[in-house]
Amino acid sequence: MKNNTTTKRRSFYKYIRYSEFGALIGFLAIFIFFSIFSRKFLTLSNFVNIFTISAELGIVTVGITFLMIAGEFDLSVGAVFAVVPMFLILLSDMGIPIIFAFLLSMFIAALIGFGNAMITIKAKIPSFITTLGMQMFWRGILLAVTGGFPLYYKGSKGFIYAFGGRTFANIRISGIWFVVITIVFSIILTRTKYGNWVFASGGNPGVAKALGVNADRVKSINFIVCAVLAGLAGMASLGRFKIVDPTLGVGMELEAIAAAVIGGTFLNGGYGSIIGAFIGAFLIGMVRDGLILAGAPPYWYRAFIGIILIAAAIINTKIKKAVAG
Repeated sequence: MKNNTTTKRRSFYKYIRYSEFGALIGFLAIFIFFSIFSRKFLTLSNFVNIFTISAELGIVTVGITFLMIAGEFDLSVGAVFAVVPMFLILLSDMGIPIIFAFLLSMFIAALIGFGNAMITIKAKIPSFITTLGMQMFWRGILLAVTGGFPLYYKGSKGFIYAFGGRTFANIRISGIWFVVITIVFSIILTRTKYGNWVFASGGNPGVAKALGVNADRVKSINFIVCAVLAGLAGMASLGRFKIVDPTLGVGMELEAIAAAVIGGTFLNGGYGSIIGAFIGAFLIGMVRDGLILAGAPPYWYRAFIGIILIAAAIINTKIKKAVAG
C-alpha cells in the first residue's frame, strides 16, 4: 500500500514539474465555466474570435516570457506595440517603399530593445525602472507625433494583409504568426544551447558566469527579441484596423506579464515555458470573450484576470516548493 502511494506521488510530481501544468488546469477550469454559462461559447466561430484576440497579445507574451526567464522585465512593450506601426505609417507617407518602411520600423524596434538592455546593464538599474521610463518616453513621442488623433494607413493593403488579413476558416494571419513564433521560440528555449543560457542567466547569473555564459549578452539579445516581437504584434494590429490610435497597447505590458505568469513563468527568472505563454495568452483571450458572451459588464475582465494571476502565482510557488523538496 505504501509503495502504491509513493508511486502515485512520484507520478504526480512528474506531471507538476512541467511549467505548463498550472496553466492547463486553469485553462480547463475557465473553459468549463464559460461553456456552462454561454451556449455560443462552444462554437467554431467563437474560437476563431478568441484566437484573434489572443494572437497579438500572445506574440508580445512570447517575447516577455523569453526575457522574464532570463531574469528581466520589459514594461515598454505596450508603447513599442503602438510606436512601431506609427513609424511604418510615417515612413510610408514619406514615399518610402513599404518593404523598406517595414524593415526600418522593425530596426527601430530592435534599437529600442537594445537601448533598454544597455541602460539596464551598463547603469546597473532594475529593468523594471528602465522600461517603465522608456514606456513613458515613447508614449510621449506617440502623443506628440499624432497630436492625440489616430493615424490612418494609406499604403499597400496587400503588404499589411500579411500580418492581419483573414485566411481559411476566417482565421487571421496574425494567429498563424502566433503559432509559428511559439513553435520557433519553444524549440530555441528547449532544444538549443542558447536556451540553456537563457535559463542559466535568469536562474543563477553567478553560476552561469562561472560556466562561461555571458549573461549580459543573453539578456541584451532577449531585450531586442522582446521589442521586435512587440513591434511585429503592432504590425498585426495595423493589419487588422488600418490605424494607429494613441491609446493603442495601453496596459498590454501588464496583460503580457500576467499571461506569462499564468503560463508558469517565475517572476524571479530561471523557469518558464513558451508553450505555457501560449496557453496563458489564449486563456486571457478566452476570459475576455467569455465575459462578453455571458453578458458581464466589461470592468469584470480586469477583476477576473487579477484573480487568475494571483491564483497562478500561488500555484507556481507551491509547485516550485513541491519539486524542490
